[in-house]
Formats: sequence, C-alpha cells, structure tokens
Amino acid sequence: MDEVNRTLFIPLYGKAQVSRKGVLLQDAKAEEIWEKEAFPLRGKAASRWLAYYMAMRARVFDDWTDEMLAQEPEALVLQIGCGMDSRCLRVKGPYKRWIDTDFPDVLALRRRYYRETERYRMEPLDASRAKELQKLPDAPAAIVPMEGVSMYLTNGELKSLLGDLREKYGTVRLLMDVYTEWAAKASKYKNPVNEVGVTRLYGVSDPAGLAAGTGLRVKAERSMTPDHLTGELKGWEKVFFKSVLAGNLSRKLYCLYEMESFCE
Repeated sequence: MDEVNRTLFIPLYGKAQVSRKGVLLQDAKAEEIWEKEAFPLRGKAASRWLAYYMAMRARVFDDWTDEMLAQEPEALVLQIGCGMDSRCLRVKGPYKRWIDTDFPDVLALRRRYYRETERYRMEPLDASRAKELQKLPDAPAAIVPMEGVSMYLTNGELKSLLGDLREKYGTVRLLMDVYTEWAAKASKYKNPVNEVGVTRLYGVSDPAGLAAGTGLRVKAERSMTPDHLTGELKGWEKVFFKSVLAGNLSRKLYCLYEMESFCE
C-alpha cells in the first residue's frame, strides 16, 4: 500500500477513538478494523484534536448523504475514495444502490471487513483517471460523497472527474472537502499525512472556476465544524476546539463545498 493509500489509517484511527469515547460518532466498524489493523501513527496524526475533526467531518458527510437520499431515494450513492469508511452502515436512510470505490489494494483490505450484497458493491477506481467511471454501473442520478480525496488530485484531474461524473450520471449531487492552494503548499511541511509519507498535496482556491464547464456548479459552502457538533464536546475541550480548530483561520485553510448538476 503506497503513501496516499496509507492515509486511510488517519481518519480510521480518529473515528475509532471518538467512537470508543461515545461522542460525535458511533462507528463500531472503525473500532473493529482499527483493533485488528492498527497502523503506527505518531505526532499530529494521532492527536485527539484531529480525531475530533475527522469524526465531525464524517458526521457532516453522513448527514448530507441522508439529506440527499431523502430528496433522491432512487439515486445511486457513489462514494469515491472510501478507504475503510463505514458510511454505508452509518447512514440512517435506506438506499437502493451503493458503490464504494478506491484503489484495488485498498479494496483488498476492505473486503476482509465488508461483504457485498444486492444493494452494496465495491468497485476499483482511480479518481485521477476519470474515464474509469465508465466501467461503473449506470444510473439516472448519483449522490457522491467524496471525503478526503480532492487534495491528492491536481486541479486538472479534479475538473475531469467532475465533468465525467456529470456526463456519466446526468443528475449529480456532490460534497467534497478541499484545501486552499496556500494550505496545500504549507502542508508540505506540516500536515498529519506527512507522518505516513505524503508530502505533495493540491488545493482549490476558486471552486466556481473549477466547476466551470463541467456541468456542475457550487450550490453552497458548508461547515465541517457546525455548532451542533462542536457543542457535543465538553468543558475545556469544547472551548479549545471552537476557538482554535473551528475558527476563521481554519476555514481559510480547509473548505467544504456542495455541488450539483444543472442544465447549461
């Protein structure tokens, strides 16, 4: 497993730790996998604050997916870069079809813990090669949670992915987190993913420009640390998290954008 794929252990660790504490996220599958596959993490990658951040981010993506399924109950849920994530188990609403995608070696590990069903499948996909989407099943609409992926794609690769999603599925609802360009450059020197060997990341400072010509548009910018989630922390941890990790500086480094298809 290469450096980029090893980054999956960072959110896995965070979700497992937070789930054990009984706050923010209940994720028994993350606890199970981490107990058996624990990858040695150090420094910021193993901090409690990053664990809280990973859990909040996951909750936001979960809630958004439930919201989209309520609006598009027949849509295919296509999770790009699934890693070991158990969103397919955590969402509350029913779904007709769900496909989790990632690199083949990631899926090989994932298959030890997840079983395919009539509604749930795992398919190999390299997001930097958008044309690989054509191998996936067709659907009239797709709900696409894409968590922790964009920063490993150049703007050109990301733009191609957005355009090919629109071409493949027509009606697309997508949520993705992005670094700003400045944050991506700074991440070369100080980022938890450095702990697993990743030193090259990419940022997006103009999401509307990125979406231009793809058939998608930016619908909204969402918060990864909404008040109702930060409010679940207690005492000084809540005060510190809200003032340092959920403040204005954080939003200048790391953003969350919801996109949707439209008729050009």
